[in-house]
Amino acid sequence: MDLVPSSMFLTKGMGRHREQLTSFELALRDAGIAHVNLVTVSSIFPPQCRLVPRQRGAAMLHPGQVVFRVIARMSTDEAFRMTACSIGVAIPGDRDKYGYLSEHHAYGQNEKQAGDYCEDLAANMLATTLGIDLDTDKAWDQRKAQWKIGRQIVRTTNITQTAIGKEGLWTTVIAAGVFCQY
Repeated sequence: MDLVPSSMFLTKGMGRHREQLTSFELALRDAGIAHVNLVTVSSIFPPQCRLVPRQRGAAMLHPGQVVFRVIARMSTDEAFRMTACSIGVAIPGDRDKYGYLSEHHAYGQNEKQAGDYCEDLAANMLATTLGIDLDTDKAWDQRKAQWKIGRQIVRTTNITQTAIGKEGLWTTVIAAGVFCQY
C-alpha cells in the first residue's frame, strides 16, 4: 500500500467551551476536519505533492476516513491570554525532492509573529537539507528573498490561528496541514 499523499491543504480553527476537550472539537469543526480520524505525522512535505486550496482538499475527505496531518494546537483557560499556533510550509524548486512542514505553538504572539516564525522554521529545515548556507543574523524577509532568488526553495507559506482567552471558557486554536489522495 502506497501512503504517499498527492495533495495537502492548510486549515485552521478556533473553539470555545467550558470543557477543554469540547473546545478542541469545536476548533476541529471550525477547521472542517472534525468528521475524519486524524493521525499525526512528522514534518515532511512529500515529493510531487501539491498544495491545494482548503475547499478542494476538504472535498476529498469522507466521514470516518483515516487522514494524516501535521497539527499545531494550543489551549488556554486564562482570560485575555493570547494563544497562537501555526503551520509553516517550505517547498523545494525540484519537485522530486521533499519539503518541510513545521508547527509552532505560542502564547503572546500575534498572527504575523507566529506565522513568520513558523514559515522561517520550515524554510530553515529545508535549507539545511539542500545545503543552503544560513545566515541566522539576517531578518526573515532577507533570507526568504535570498532563497527564492536561488530557486532552490520556491514557495514558503503558513497558516496561523490566534485567539484571546475568555474568562470561564477554554479557548483552543489549531492549524493543520492535512494530507489527501493517496
